[in-house]
Amino acid sequence: MKAVVIAAAVAMVCSLFGTPLYIRFLVRRGFGQFIRDDGPTSHHTKRGTPTMGGAVIIAATLLGYGLAHGLTVWEPTLSGLLVLFLMVGLGFVGWLDDYIKISKQRSLGLRVGPKLIGQSVVAIAFAVVALTVDNGETLTPASTHVSFLRDLPLDLAFAGPVVGLVLFVIWAMVMIAGTSNGVNLADGLDGLASGAAVAVAGSYLLIGTWQSNQSCEPIPTPLCYQVRDPRDLAVVAACLLGATFGFLWWNASPAKIFMGDTGSLAIGGALAGLAILTRTQLLLILLGGLFVIILMSVVIQVGYFKMTGTRVFRMAPLQHHFELAGWNEVTVVIRFWIIAGLFCGFGLGVFYAEWVVGTQ
Repeated sequence: MKAVVIAAAVAMVCSLFGTPLYIRFLVRRGFGQFIRDDGPTSHHTKRGTPTMGGAVIIAATLLGYGLAHGLTVWEPTLSGLLVLFLMVGLGFVGWLDDYIKISKQRSLGLRVGPKLIGQSVVAIAFAVVALTVDNGETLTPASTHVSFLRDLPLDLAFAGPVVGLVLFVIWAMVMIAGTSNGVNLADGLDGLASGAAVAVAGSYLLIGTWQSNQSCEPIPTPLCYQVRDPRDLAVVAACLLGATFGFLWWNASPAKIFMGDTGSLAIGGALAGLAILTRTQLLLILLGGLFVIILMSVVIQVGYFKMTGTRVFRMAPLQHHFELAGWNEVTVVIRFWIIAGLFCGFGLGVFYAEWVVGTQ
């Protein structure tokens, strides 16, 4: 538990006090946000606000994780390092996207092909290692079983280990792409994505801690969790929670800095990695319900427009629809935060209720 507290505290302090220094650096370099002309007119005042703030979140997360292990003399685990690899890898892809937008002063950064290749390479490396490297006792960080609150009977390796590996890689890529894009689409209003991410990261901190306390290692019990390194996954979640919370101080309205694709892709990747390695893949749909709704609003808008030539929403993603309907930006953000909190509370309730019902 000491490592979790240290991780959260260090990451938050580094992010809270490191972000203004990073803002000054970005201002000197002229790294300001490009704003779409077809968006809400109130956003035009944000043009030039420093972006790529996700780099602070990544750095603070890594520092928190490193110091938590160093101060407690506890070796990092493969599970924790895999989530951090996914976070850093996708964050780098997002950084390239942000840098191109800023340098070219356009809304299009990396083209779809290179961006997809970059995300795929990182996701495939994560999935292959997570499923093939065991701890000497055949327990790998990930499983070929699709999971909800724990592994379900549905096994992707139904036709053999090779097929299982291929299907798992595809499944992991879908999860990682969906989560990172969901967070990315939510990052359109000051503090919206970072505030919602704090709630989901906090949920995984609780889940990892609970799984560690009810672990099948070293003595299995009827309702134990067959999860490798759950305590270290809680440490990673604590780092992400602290780093994002500290960043939110500067990202809240009126934002002094935006996280950019650097932050949204990194946070989305970290959340997907935590879901995969804690064996709670489908639970992420509940915990990240706000991101799912925002992502689906874009899917519905695009699909319906292609079929009928008309739009369902005034503008997608969904938060901009409410802005154009007359809601103040802060009102939209706070109400969406409330929705995100409700989803997290419901998801955690379902997670705990499964264990309580099983003990009766």
